[in-house]
Amino acid sequence: MTTADRPEGVMTEIPVLIVGGGYAGLTSALFLSHHGVPCVLVDRHPGVSLLGRARGITPRTMEIYRPLGLEQAVKEAGRPFDEEGGVARCETLAGEWQWLFEGGSSRALPELTAGEYGMADQSTVEPILAEAARARGADLRFDTICRSIEPDADGVTVVTEDARTGERRTLRARYLIAADGYRGTIRERLGIAREGLGVLRAYQSFVFRADLSELVTKRALFWILGAPGGTASGAMVSHALPGHWGMALTYDPAAESPDDFTDERLIASAKELIGRDLPVEIVSRAAWEEAVGVAARYREGRVFLVGDAAHVWPPAGGLGANSAVQDTHNLAWKLAAVLAGRASDALLDTYEAERRPVALELADLTVRSQAARFGPNPEDDPLDHVAAILGQRYRSSAVVGATHETVLGDPAAQGARPGTRAPHLWLDQDGERIGVHDLFHDAFVLLCGPGGADWARAAGPGVRVHRVGGDVLDVEDAWAERYGDATAVLVRPDGYVAWRAEGPAVEGEVGRALDQVLGRVIM
Repeated sequence: MTTADRPEGVMTEIPVLIVGGGYAGLTSALFLSHHGVPCVLVDRHPGVSLLGRARGITPRTMEIYRPLGLEQAVKEAGRPFDEEGGVARCETLAGEWQWLFEGGSSRALPELTAGEYGMADQSTVEPILAEAARARGADLRFDTICRSIEPDADGVTVVTEDARTGERRTLRARYLIAADGYRGTIRERLGIAREGLGVLRAYQSFVFRADLSELVTKRALFWILGAPGGTASGAMVSHALPGHWGMALTYDPAAESPDDFTDERLIASAKELIGRDLPVEIVSRAAWEEAVGVAARYREGRVFLVGDAAHVWPPAGGLGANSAVQDTHNLAWKLAAVLAGRASDALLDTYEAERRPVALELADLTVRSQAARFGPNPEDDPLDHVAAILGQRYRSSAVVGATHETVLGDPAAQGARPGTRAPHLWLDQDGERIGVHDLFHDAFVLLCGPGGADWARAAGPGVRVHRVGGDVLDVEDAWAERYGDATAVLVRPDGYVAWRAEGPAVEGEVGRALDQVLGRVIM
């Protein structure tokens, strides 16, 4: 009898169950399966969303995708958006556009990362993530509703229901990842509060088909639409499918609900904001809320919150979905280590210790940034995007010797200190040009500098070794500039520096650092 055949009352045991099939859930499945962890994902929808949400892939996210072989596919998914840039405000598309700011900056940061900005949106990337997760063995079950969860000291019992047949099944997972989004119920079931400003605005989003070629002669990242006193206001974005567009209308949830937005009303609103009476066909719809909040804790026993279930803030900065990717990237290798018996359960506490402070910082900065960028003084924007994307820093027991005081730092000046993302290097490996982060994805790596040959010999078990000037060549001779006096650095599977050495090799020192990071010793 296969897993899928077992009915309610017959327990199927799995290492990790993921609830939610959006960005956070799919990347959880992808990264776990990449680490060899069997996992099952359930999602109540029939498949990935057609709505073009979460536009933009940051260089850090692309840096994470590169060693998994996904970079080219994600770049191709963004091709339909390549000509977009800037934000325009207008009463209607047919009227005069005021450019709040225009695009045109480079998408590459070659001194900081091998990853480049990508323009793909959620509707185009999610199928890539799903295919890659399945190819690695993840079991993705759409049209499957999570009816109940019962956590206990040893795991989580979950009852699921097939949305098409009504058949119920019982799963027993050692760990559960709640990726069920902002409106998900798992956080509330666990009694975890969400702290922050709460709901700022409510939106009804929809995808429509219309020929706007005469009006849209230059494509923006998005348009802010609506006339003072008009019956509709909101924003519009392009879509990957030709002739398709996404629109989000604001509304007052105290006065109306998503049920009030009939197809006829959506068509009328679209025509009003377009400024022309032309054919409009509604393709898909969803209601959502722009909100600010961070979960009071990210872990409750065997359950972990990721993505929008853990944190939400306005989408204008493009950091929400990308932060979800980093959440799951941080958590997956830790779950893999614990499940394999290489680490103690204490390692899992470092997920919250590392990712929650980042969320609190980004939530605050994004709110203030949005107010500045779309207000009268955009020059007062406090958000440094490069620092927010590449300069996130951690302090936890999974880092030995962190000394930084702030959550964000200048990625060009961190010097491979513990708790920071390993500085970028362009390397030559067997005649192929790679970025240093292409080496960090499935194991701890001891990266030894030109003078670290003794460290390479003293690495010990459980660590993969790469030596600059040995099996990899520093093509720009940048080690001294970016890694300072380090002779060797121990880099975690998520690309963060766990420990560094500045002198000659000491027998057993790498092993002791690894024991501390994995929680195998009591501090």
